[in-house]
Amino acid sequence: MRDSVHRLVDAVGISVAMLIASLMTRSGSGQYQATAAAAAVILFYLLAEVSGLYRSWRGISTEREVLCAVLTWGFSLPPLLTIGFVTGFHQHFPRPLVLAWLIVAPTLIVTARLLIRGLQRWLRARGRNTRRYAMVGVNDLALHLVRHVEHSTEMGLKLVGFFDDRPQGRVPPIPADLGRKVGNLTELVEQTRRGDIDIIYITFPMRAEKRIKGILNLLGDTTASVYIVPDFFVFELLHSRWTSIGGLPAVSVFESPFYGIDGLLKRGLDLTLATLLLVVLALPMAAIALAVKFSSPGPVFFRQRRYGLDGREILVWKFRSMRVCEDGPAVRQAQRNDARVTRLGAILRSTSLDELPQLFNVVEGSMSLVGPRPHASVHNEDYRKRIPGYMLRHKVKPGITGLAQVNGCRGETDVLGKMEKRIHCDHQYIREWSLWLDVKILLKTLLVVFSRQNAY
Repeated sequence: MRDSVHRLVDAVGISVAMLIASLMTRSGSGQYQATAAAAAVILFYLLAEVSGLYRSWRGISTEREVLCAVLTWGFSLPPLLTIGFVTGFHQHFPRPLVLAWLIVAPTLIVTARLLIRGLQRWLRARGRNTRRYAMVGVNDLALHLVRHVEHSTEMGLKLVGFFDDRPQGRVPPIPADLGRKVGNLTELVEQTRRGDIDIIYITFPMRAEKRIKGILNLLGDTTASVYIVPDFFVFELLHSRWTSIGGLPAVSVFESPFYGIDGLLKRGLDLTLATLLLVVLALPMAAIALAVKFSSPGPVFFRQRRYGLDGREILVWKFRSMRVCEDGPAVRQAQRNDARVTRLGAILRSTSLDELPQLFNVVEGSMSLVGPRPHASVHNEDYRKRIPGYMLRHKVKPGITGLAQVNGCRGETDVLGKMEKRIHCDHQYIREWSLWLDVKILLKTLLVVFSRQNAY
């Protein structure tokens, strides 16, 4: 039902947008407009199957649904415009009309989704459009899951209670604000058969295979939706997601967040901003290059081998700021008042201008604007032996700036604790990545650069 409503709303939005664009520009023909709108709806539907726009968004943020809708419309435009030019159909549409339609359509699509979300929240706050769920097993995982659901009112889930076969003395206490233990598994099945429970979450530990099989056999005589919630919290998950191998489900423990639409989106942001910055900074970078060349003997650029995506070695570019170019089995980190740093190099390093050539790395694709900062290869080999999970930071491309750098973790890592804090931030970035997080890090980087904290 929800799928059909959204499809209808999107089709109406695209068609009405054409009408509004025609009225705004006072141009166009009704017959041609209807044909173009119909073609756009069909292409939008096809692309929506790829982007997953019509899946259930219950429990997923509004921002992600809106972004998916806008991207689906954006990816529909190239084939739509191509068909128009190939068939000569574009001749019936003035450019102002086309431009207005391309802008108004996604505006209506997004507005409709926001209104539907608002209506759903309003209904669910009044006990409508909700589903009743039960937790099987009383443990930390179950309590954590219920607390998350209770804070996510947009999910529209109402807790019936906890069910567990263990005697009362063996069941951990349930906080008063989270609910109560309703009964044992037999009572759970009875209530589910009566239709009092719509969804069941099983939070038994993975080692309790027999208990899980037993409850699944009992629930097989009901029509409730049943989910097993593995106790993966015992692992340090790194952007986990479900996948399928030969029809068998599998969950990733260590994975990159940049797959599908997210990967294309981040790469698009990198290419757009990096290219724009190179155009704007071309003259300042040329001036810096001349200053480096004539201020001290040595090359203009310093290239150093560092680890990139999946631990593959890349060459990272910088303006030379030292009298030496260390890239061998021993690389000493820069220290405060380091005698190796030239007078010009001290200025470049304190303002982070020496990092500007890494924009070429971003355009090339070996780096990103935002990501874990790459370390010299020799340092990687040292720290990977001393810090558990160190190499997981290379599940994504290294960045010119990162979450660690805007949180004060930059400069010399003279004690192991400083590097451990940096790695913690890198892992947090991978787990919590979003396009908005990248934007915030880029904006905060400007403040960090101006403060010149730990830059030497």
